[in-house]
Amino acid sequence: MTTPRRRSEAAVTASRNVSRRVAVTSLVTVAALTLAGCAESKTPAPAATAPGQATGDIKIGAVLDITGAGASLGVPERQTLELLVGQVNAAGGVNGRKINLLIEDNQSTEDGAAKAANKLLSTEKVDLLIGASRTGPSLAMRPLAEQTKTPMISLAANAKIVDGSTWVFKTAQNDRVVIEKMVDDMAAKGYKKIAIARDASGFGEGIPEMLTEVGKSASIEVVRVEKFAPDATDFTAQMVNVRDSKPDAVVIWGIPPAASLAQVAYRRLGITAPVYQSHGIGNQVFLDTAGDAANGLLAPLGRMLVADQLAADDPQKKVVTTFIADYKAKYGQNPSTFAGHAYDGFMIGVDSLKKAGTDKQKLRDTIEATKDWPGISGVFTMTPQDHSGLTKKALVMVEVKNKTWALAPGGVG
Repeated sequence: MTTPRRRSEAAVTASRNVSRRVAVTSLVTVAALTLAGCAESKTPAPAATAPGQATGDIKIGAVLDITGAGASLGVPERQTLELLVGQVNAAGGVNGRKINLLIEDNQSTEDGAAKAANKLLSTEKVDLLIGASRTGPSLAMRPLAEQTKTPMISLAANAKIVDGSTWVFKTAQNDRVVIEKMVDDMAAKGYKKIAIARDASGFGEGIPEMLTEVGKSASIEVVRVEKFAPDATDFTAQMVNVRDSKPDAVVIWGIPPAASLAQVAYRRLGITAPVYQSHGIGNQVFLDTAGDAANGLLAPLGRMLVADQLAADDPQKKVVTTFIADYKAKYGQNPSTFAGHAYDGFMIGVDSLKKAGTDKQKLRDTIEATKDWPGISGVFTMTPQDHSGLTKKALVMVEVKNKTWALAPGGVG
């Protein structure tokens, strides 16, 4: 059995390796951007257009995980952006200017995300950058947005994407607020010993440590940590170790299909401890892949999945139900929570463009001033210290019943 000390050392080593990979990928691309900028400086730039006189298309670039491990996130995000740009342009655009949406597939890789962002920033010179779908690719894009001073809105969860950032924002609920919501429920039920099986990518990085920190006041401790690759298909070894740790409850932290298959493996071993999944499972792909094994699990998720169960005066109900209807009319299925993250990123950007135009500094400042903005993922209030803008109030505790999403008792609060 792996000792806590060795697990800690392995986690630190893994974290350093991920950070080095992201740093190398991003630094190489930043160097390319700098050289491109030097080359372009030899040609006299055209006279700047005053903000009030800006004309022509507004360019919004999006880098999404359309293929690869994150496809179940990136595909509905792409569909959402295409739906919304059509609606905005049909209504006259932004202050009379059409939006030109440019979408790139990063193939669910950090290198792909950096290259795609480089293209959009240095060649297409977009006014606003959206993406990526997951944490690792978003981290690879961040230094490029900062270096070019272009507002970027990520659709991913890890708080590291925006910590200390000037130009980067995000719309998925922070992993920390998800943990806070879980801990509230665990403490209320008296769970103390928690085992975690987590995604080995950036999405799962730091989760065991965060649960230990947030759960300390409730005497909650992590007794076992297992990792799995985002494209893993066999989880038997990890789940045997989880079972043998005899936890009060288990956290599976990942995205479909891996999170679904981990859930199936857990049930097949006959483990009876309750399961919490992360907010990374909020789509039909998870339910279809996990099947009956999903029944009974709990997850802190956005309100959209239980929109029909919300109170009439819920501040998000109108925007959520309208989006569901529009998405279903176009694509013949309900949107996922990931589609909701794309809605929020795009519409916060559009609302800010209406106020600030395409002056990048003014656009950045306007996004940062977003306040009490009701979206799909929650009611956003950005600040200079918080470029995510959501608290645990953005989440409700959802239970899977008969392979469908149901608001858990006491889930709103």
